[in-house]
Amino acid sequence: MMSDPRNLSATNKALLLRSLNAHSINTLPELRRIERIFAALNAPDTKQPMKAAWVYYVNYHNLLNELRGMTRQYPFSSECLDDAKRRVAQGGGTSQGNLCWQVLMKVKEANLIPHYARLLAAKPAMWGGRAPSSTEIERLATACTTEWTRALGTLLRHWDANGQ
Repeated sequence: MMSDPRNLSATNKALLLRSLNAHSINTLPELRRIERIFAALNAPDTKQPMKAAWVYYVNYHNLLNELRGMTRQYPFSSECLDDAKRRVAQGGGTSQGNLCWQVLMKVKEANLIPHYARLLAAKPAMWGGRAPSSTEIERLATACTTEWTRALGTLLRHWDANGQ
């Protein structure tokens, strides 16, 4: 948009706010770009719309869809993401900071990926209805873990270690 976000015109700011409120911005990189612009403005009227946009992104499958777009061989587990969202909500974290970053960090810090990869790998539905061997479970769980962890890392690179 421009090199110095502090020079954002009132019209462009209004357009960004309208886009957030209409949920027409639905990728993590675009939401982060707007979040950085608004952070540079330090305008109080941008905080609630930005927070609402992140809540929508996380709760209405945009985050899951983005993760699954990066994990085409072994689609990311919705159960894993739902568990992370529950844990964040139970910890009271949703009232502060970026919900998406909190959920992704919860997946990482609680080491949820290997657990859900193993649960998925053990399902007979993954094996044409038959019970898989322990070797097959481990092989599939490892493949899922590798792919899911790579996708998680890709999304987390949009923030620094403090969620900024």
